[in-house]
Amino acid sequence: MRIIKLGASITASNDKDAAALRARLKESGTLLVNVMSSAGSGKTTLLSRLICDLPDFDIGVMEADIESDVDAKTIEALGATAIQVHTGGMCHMDAGMTTAAFDEMGGTHDLVFLENVGNLICPAEYDTGAGCNLMILSVPEGDDKPLKYPLMFRESDVLVITKTDALDYFDFDMDRCIERARFLNPKIAVFPVSAKTGEGMQPLEAWLREALDKWRN
Repeated sequence: MRIIKLGASITASNDKDAAALRARLKESGTLLVNVMSSAGSGKTTLLSRLICDLPDFDIGVMEADIESDVDAKTIEALGATAIQVHTGGMCHMDAGMTTAAFDEMGGTHDLVFLENVGNLICPAEYDTGAGCNLMILSVPEGDDKPLKYPLMFRESDVLVITKTDALDYFDFDMDRCIERARFLNPKIAVFPVSAKTGEGMQPLEAWLREALDKWRN
């Protein structure tokens, strides 16, 4: 058996691209939020609510999907700038792809959300150049996901627990889920919300406002 020691990170090139994009965003005052979750967790629904609740922000959204432009059309209908990114089978966005999408979108924005490809594995492994990583976990997925996908929780600045209006119908222990997430990442900010009813959205929106202020100062 041969053991091969790698002297450099295999993601070094991506990390360099990510640092360059982050510097550009910092200079322009645009906060890029990398939104990660499994498919069907409610990413587009949450972003739609945020766009409606934050009319004073110029918001752009990069929709990353393997195929289709359904989500981009949903966002555009709300008056926000949207660009559809087809990853060609890739299960994540990297910094190069994010930079290309950002350049294509153009314009100046306060907040840009990157709706990453839906899964809890690959997106956590690649730095996109975002100033903030936000992950979504929906109530129907269960409270054990921090145990199954620890890297996603470690790499995220924010955990948004969505579909809280369905808590009565699922065996989901909110306290246990938050405890597991904070065991992996003590600094993670947690916001239980229902984008459908609006419950819990104000604290999340206040956090985003504060994050943008800090990004610009």
